Amino acid sequence: MQEQPILAETRGRVGVITLNRPQQMNALDDALMDALGAVLLAFDADAGIGTIVITGNAKAFAAGADIAAMADWSYMDVFQGDFISRNWEAIRRVRKPVIAAVAGFAMGGGCELAMACDLIVAAESARFALPEIKLAMLPGAGGTQRLPRAIGKAKAMDMCLSGRMLDAAEADRYGLVSRVVPDERLLSETIDLATRIAGFSLPALMAIKESVNRAWEASLTEGIGFERRQLHARFASEDAHEGMHAFLAKREPVFRHR
Repeated sequence: MQEQPILAETRGRVGVITLNRPQQMNALDDALMDALGAVLLAFDADAGIGTIVITGNAKAFAAGADIAAMADWSYMDVFQGDFISRNWEAIRRVRKPVIAAVAGFAMGGGCELAMACDLIVAAESARFALPEIKLAMLPGAGGTQRLPRAIGKAKAMDMCLSGRMLDAAEADRYGLVSRVVPDERLLSETIDLATRIAGFSLPALMAIKESVNRAWEASLTEGIGFERRQLHARFASEDAHEGMHAFLAKREPVFRHR
């Protein structure tokens, strides 16, 4: 029996998704990306989930797209099949925070998947690269767009044009990852972080995520206007009033995610 390409579980208010093609270094084929998108959207629709974690295994978060599946495709194959757009873009529809827990290789599409998440927690063994140039290809799952926004044009050009690999320390120094932790504590520390985030008011988390993403995708003037509307909307939130009254009363807030 063929193994499921992903595994999903819940830990409190955290949904955990594990990429599960270990023999292929978690290469991202259509079956895996279809399954990933379905579970991401299911967790996003689940009121009991506040944060989502995506992880791989000790050797690889994901070694990239499945080259064996792609080698003989034609332009019409990828155009008519809506390659990448059809299933990779599901993560952009997720309103809840998504955290990538990366150990080992995050290569090509694996690096692009990690960058599509809201935070990257890297193990010390993590390695990041966009080596598509070696195949006379280019990063086409958002890599050429997200990488310069994350680390700047000069370093993004270096990685994309030369195939240069970053270790975890360099990725942290360049701003590609949020934090670096020992390998043996990667999942536990990521779950702890996800649990802390999930304990806050979910509507506020979604508003923050949307506002920060707007900074990436719009002008400063538009972004400030959007942020201000989101702030004003917090005053219609039960959780915001609970948080402020709890602060004044010197007690822990009890959020109802409303």
